Amino acid sequence: MKSIQTPFYEVHFGRYAATTLKTYLEKSNFTKVVVVVDGNTKKHCLPHFLKNNPDLKFEIIEIPVGESHKNIETCLLVWRQLSVLEIDRNSLVINLGGGVVTDLGGFVAATFKRGLKFINIPTSLLAMVDASVGGKTGIDLDNSKNQVGTITFAEMVLIDTLYLETLPKTELRSGMAEMLKHGLISDRNYWNQLKNLKPTDTTKLIPLIYRSVEIKNKIVSKDPIEKDIRKFLNFGHTLGHAIETHCLESQTLKTLLHGEAIAVGMVLEAFLSNTLSSLTASDLESIKETFSKIYEKISFKLSDIKAVMKLLKHDKKNSHGKVNFVLLEAIGKCCYDIKVSEKTIVEAFEYYAEK
Repeated sequence: MKSIQTPFYEVHFGRYAATTLKTYLEKSNFTKVVVVVDGNTKKHCLPHFLKNNPDLKFEIIEIPVGESHKNIETCLLVWRQLSVLEIDRNSLVINLGGGVVTDLGGFVAATFKRGLKFINIPTSLLAMVDASVGGKTGIDLDNSKNQVGTITFAEMVLIDTLYLETLPKTELRSGMAEMLKHGLISDRNYWNQLKNLKPTDTTKLIPLIYRSVEIKNKIVSKDPIEKDIRKFLNFGHTLGHAIETHCLESQTLKTLLHGEAIAVGMVLEAFLSNTLSSLTASDLESIKETFSKIYEKISFKLSDIKAVMKLLKHDKKNSHGKVNFVLLEAIGKCCYDIKVSEKTIVEAFEYYAEK
């Protein structure tokens, strides 16, 4: 499969990903190589990485599993281990994992000794189509999503879909949400391709992953630092991130994976798109029906909705104290920086709760 060229690095796929890494390491003569993993990827993905790189000498740094550990405390743990390992500026960090590993590992690399080179090897569907592409690194602050971070581009991104075989079905569904988002914001035909796809059928995912990376790369290439159209990638995320954070803190709601929360956010923001933009009622119903077939519905009480709206104030996309939304004008077409009243947000939750 042909590599995708971005303005800053290349995304390589399949067998070519492994040979490209080998060639790059042979040419670069790094002092040391550090592989950042979490408990899951150390157990399930590191053996495949070792098989592809049998002669590579490297150090391993393991971080705790889960979004709740994507914070400054984990960064301190990694920075200190890098110091103990005597990592210098001619060293390389390889992030082998899902979005938490690539986000945090990239941030650690971008800030240690004012910047180490790093490579992302995403092992989850979500990371392959989203977290590892586009240069965003970062961590959460007091459970507020991605409040601290940088835009720092990896040396390369290596996508090997064999890692998907290690994932539970819930993680595949989580990643599917970002793929559906790419269709909604940019490509109706792609959305139609995905609508009836079972995310657990990994053999059909390879060309679709490629298409998602193409869509995201096209947007990021035009707007790498999110001044305008890169904001389109935030569709579903304004409410979705707040819901994800609230569920982490809630004593009654279950913790949601990122894609599960974003799926809820996309239904809510599709309602806002129908109310405040030009998304048709039939497209709104199609969006709601599609997500309801894939994702379990969450029951929100009024207290949950109030908590979510309070969290919206911390959204990093806010400006001048106002919450800015990305909305759909149609499936495949977006608008951004749309202000939404609290009353309309409550109406969106009411629509989500309807059968």
